[in-house]
Amino acid sequence: MTSANTLQELQEIPTKRYFTIGEVSDLCDVKTHVLRYWEQEFTQLKPVKRRGNRRYYQRQDVLLIRAIRDLLYGQGFTIQGAKQQLQTFKVSELPSTAAARVSAPSSVPAYSVDNEQLIQDTLSEMIDDLEAIAQMLSH
Repeated sequence: MTSANTLQELQEIPTKRYFTIGEVSDLCDVKTHVLRYWEQEFTQLKPVKRRGNRRYYQRQDVLLIRAIRDLLYGQGFTIQGAKQQLQTFKVSELPSTAAARVSAPSSVPAYSVDNEQLIQDTLSEMIDDLEAIAQMLSH
């Protein structure tokens, strides 16, 4: 990560439901160990944790991380100052250029091969979760 990278230079957030920590690291230009640290410091940042304590971030998490990154690296806030800034805003109203950069695409097709894969992936995750719950209940 270089501090010269601005939010305008970050890649667009793909239209998918969950992102791994590695994907979020790339999308936000923040190292994975920093993301884990921010989870401890910023209570609003709560990725879904699945088997093996794997983290899965959702779109709002990516938006929040980009806003935190902007507050810390772009605007020069301390961790405490960034926390105070975030407490006064909803994720959708974050005071940064992140909102404009990461807004959803204006048109998403109702059906595409990518959407079908996303649906299959989501259903597969749900089945895995249900099987894990059933296994826990059977013990």
